[in-house]
Order: sequence, then structure tokens, then C-alpha cells
Amino acid sequence: MKLSRLTVLVMILSLLAAGVAFGGKDLDAVKKKGFVQAGVNGGVFGFGMPDSKGVWKGLDVDTARAVAAAIFGDASKVKFTPLTAQQRFTALQSGEIDVLTRNATRTLSRETQLGLNFVTVNYYDGQGFMVPNKLGVKSAKELDGATVCVLPGTTTEQNAADYFRSNNLKWNPVVIESTSELAKTFFAGRCDVLTSDASQLAGTRAVAPNPKDYSILPEIISKEPLAPAVRHGDDQFRDIVDFAVLAMINAEEMGITSKNIDEKMKSTDPMVQRFLGVIEGNGKSLGLDEKWAYNIIKQVGNYGEVFERNVGVNTTLGIERGLNALWTNGGLMYSPPFK
Repeated sequence: MKLSRLTVLVMILSLLAAGVAFGGKDLDAVKKKGFVQAGVNGGVFGFGMPDSKGVWKGLDVDTARAVAAAIFGDASKVKFTPLTAQQRFTALQSGEIDVLTRNATRTLSRETQLGLNFVTVNYYDGQGFMVPNKLGVKSAKELDGATVCVLPGTTTEQNAADYFRSNNLKWNPVVIESTSELAKTFFAGRCDVLTSDASQLAGTRAVAPNPKDYSILPEIISKEPLAPAVRHGDDQFRDIVDFAVLAMINAEEMGITSKNIDEKMKSTDPMVQRFLGVIEGNGKSLGLDEKWAYNIIKQVGNYGEVFERNVGVNTTLGIERGLNALWTNGGLMYSPPFK
């Protein structure tokens, strides 16, 4: 039976009016196999790295767990694939992974040329330099002629080249693909300098043979908005990953934590009720259970909890919130309304 164009248009408009989310191939595939396959770094302490018992830990790891909690109501329904900087985008393009939560910088060329969609930033970063204290270097302007350990195929490599060129400094890049091997090379003394995102430098220094022997120089030479990414072609899956990150930010804005969320379910505030699914609608719009945001916060935590647990001032990394504070506290973390 053939349907007229008018009939099809009426059906589509009716579904839109009902707030029904259209399923997509990537989301369908994730639901069919029963877990989210997430690409992570694998070697950056505080962001993506297994602990001594093999349990994955880190801010990016928890971001992937939030996506699993949204879709399945279970943050454990995720498997991790460690990827190098050169492997990460190919793994996403080829379908080896469903989502990339691996400290990747959102750029125009990556969005337009690689067939990817980045979502909300889960960490605002900037590129810096780390040196051994024994060199006596206090500023990046003193690095003329230095050998510099850097990952290939990254914005880091391009930024470093631009920085040295623009400051009339010579440099000798030592390019190594693996994050862990790059760190080993630096700590073995083959390079004078290690350059990367400041968060990665802090994570690398945290696992150094003697962290106090190394300093991160004061210069931050780039903007590095790090964000999860998905493939082009499934807007519903993209929306879910995007709002999984935003749910953690929104929960912190609203003072909802993993500890008080059950009490918050009794709130008479319609904004809280809508966010937690007491008032229905948001879940239906995303094609998820109405408790999708509740499940994220209950099982993973709000953004502040995730930040402090993995990289905050009381961790080995000791990173201040800075740009990653809520907008109400002078940072850049901001969520649109959940309605």
C-alpha cells in the first residue's frame, strides 16, 4: 500500500507533536548489544586509566558511565577501549566504538572533515609544558632549542609548532604515539620538555617516579575545549550523549547530588520534578526512561562530584575548578533548561 506524501507528512508532524524521539542506527545498535562501547585514553591518570585492580577510573570514564546510566539505567553497562591519539577518530568512524570520551579537543575541522559531532564540553583545558626541575627553567620562553615530547596528530603538536615559531624559538619534537610511552620517554630523560593539555601534564606528573622533581610552566598556549564525540547520522544518540553531560552540570546547578537525590525526589519545585522525571516529558523526548537523569546522578554523581573525585584539589592531581566551575562561580559550566 502506498502512502501519499500528504499522509506521510501528517504522520511525521503527528509524531513530532507527540514529542516522540526518532530512533537511530547507533542508538539501536547500542540497545541491541546491551552496553555502550566507549573509547577512552587508557593512560591519563584522573581522566581515563584502569587502577591496580583493573577498574577504570577518571572523569572521561565517568562521562561514559553517565551515558550508559541514561540509556540502560545502569552505569555499569559500558565497556572501555583504550585508544591512542591517532586511533581515536578512526575507531569512532569505523564503528569500533559508539562514543569517544577521550580528552579530544572540539575543532571546526574535526567536526566538518571527520564526520563527527562533538557534544557539550566536559573539561575546559589548555596546553602547557612540563619540565624537570633540574633544568632550572621557569618560563616557556626559555625553551629555545629544547627537545619536546609530543603526541602526533594532535592539536597539541600543531599548537607547539605555532608557539615556537611565533616566539622565534627552535625546538626538536620527539613524536611518540602512545601516551604512556610518551611519559616514559620524558621521565627517562630523552626530552627536555613534555607538552600536552595541562590536565594531562598533571595526570602524568601524578604517576611520575618522583612527582616533586617536575614542574608545569605557567604559560597556557591554547584553548582546548575537551568534549565527547559521536558519529554523524544519529541525532537521537547525539542528543542523549549531549544531555547526559548536561544532566551532571544541571544537577550541580540545582544542588542535587548522589547523596541527596532521593530526598530531592520529594521536592515540590517543578524544575526539580521535571529534571528528575517526577513530571514526565524529558525522558519521552529523548526516547529514554523518565528516570534517566535520576539514574545518572544517583549512580555517577553531578559534575562537581565527578570532578572532585577524579581530578579535584583533594586528589593526587590537585586541580582547582577554574574554568570548569559553574558559571555562577566564575567558570564556564552552564546547562540549558531541562524542559
